[in-house]
Amino acid sequence: EVQLQASGGGSVHPGGSVRLSCTTSGFTFGVYSIGWLRQAPGKEREVVSCMRSSDGSTYYADSVKDRVTISSDSAKNTVYLQINNVKPEDTATYYCAADPGYCSRLAAKYDYWGKGTLVTVSS
Repeated sequence: EVQLQASGGGSVHPGGSVRLSCTTSGFTFGVYSIGWLRQAPGKEREVVSCMRSSDGSTYYADSVKDRVTISSDSAKNTVYLQINNVKPEDTATYYCAADPGYCSRLAAKYDYWGKGTLVTVSS
């Protein structure tokens, strides 16, 4: 059974950094694409970043490309999302999700989901 669990959210001051973790199990970690998605209040769910260990591919949304880094630890079956210089618009519930193919920019393409973790950016 595919399992994903996001963690690491919390309250962050503008300009600070957060690192989110996604622990996974139940599938071949390197083959699947692991995406980070978020849903802000009043907005649609969007793909923030994605990576696929088997080919080293990554994807970043244009809006966060200069502030976000996705990484992984294959020994732990874990994917991380580092967000630097956080802004109020980063406030959202963040989810990690898996897809058996390539990294998709569309949230609907991800087949497996975990529970989200809330990031709140405020002074």
